Amino acid sequence: MAGVFVGAVLALSLSVAFSWGGGAAGGGKVEESPEVKAAFHAAAGSCLNWTQPDVSDIKIVPCEQPHLYEVTGVVNIADKYPAAAPAPTVDQWRDIAMERCTDGADQYLGKQLDPYGKFTVSALRPGTSEWADGDREMRCVLQWAAPGGALQPITGTVASQSEAAVWEPGTCLALMDKTVGNPVDCAQPHAYEIVATIDLKSHFTDGYPSQDDQAKWLDTECNRDVQGYAGGVNLAEQKLILTWDLREQESWDAGSTLVNCKVGATLPDKSGLAPVTGSIKQQAQDAPPASSQAPAPGGG
Repeated sequence: MAGVFVGAVLALSLSVAFSWGGGAAGGGKVEESPEVKAAFHAAAGSCLNWTQPDVSDIKIVPCEQPHLYEVTGVVNIADKYPAAAPAPTVDQWRDIAMERCTDGADQYLGKQLDPYGKFTVSALRPGTSEWADGDREMRCVLQWAAPGGALQPITGTVASQSEAAVWEPGTCLALMDKTVGNPVDCAQPHAYEIVATIDLKSHFTDGYPSQDDQAKWLDTECNRDVQGYAGGVNLAEQKLILTWDLREQESWDAGSTLVNCKVGATLPDKSGLAPVTGSIKQQAQDAPPASSQAPAPGGG
């Protein structure tokens, strides 16, 4: 979770860390339109979206529409940063967001935020000119950042949906330095292809199951579902592995009982993931993927 949070907030600091009257880190200028001004002064419960890289079209949208932020609260940090204080560094902003926004997110949701889930805490901070003018209000937000840090659109409020870190079947996740990155087209080299989503609670009805019990059940379920996803595929011949998510007790307690079954490959020395190119649906009909790894048992 920490790695995802830092990456997401770093992205925020580089591209979104300004207010309606300030400039972006790249030197751009945000248009002071009523929509932009309203977005940077949004109240808790507001959902914000933008499409431009410099966030110049940020605006409040209904939460039922795709959006990138849901505002959970407004925090004033004047107690630690009075009028004459210099603005916090990027690292300090990260620490402030974690310290001031995490508990508020639980209160806003009315339940525990899954510490291993897909939604993470971030913040929208005052811009340079606003800070100089004495603005010390920081907007705490929830966001969905992919493993590579790219923000993903959210539809509906966070409280109304599962926080489980799952992806729609058919999604492929990029390979970044032997591990998992952002969603990509399956025709590109990738780490995993999502083949199914399963609810652990449909089988484990008496409370949290141990991860060993999860793995034993998912071994059967995921093997069945991958055949439904790409009928007739022989993973061993394709030099692929079938694996799955496991849930922590904290995630279960937060209501995150969904897991993904996924297909990937490992490097021969087992030091990380190997690239796979093309969907296994197509590979089942055509040729093996362009990878040279040996098969390994699934799980984890």
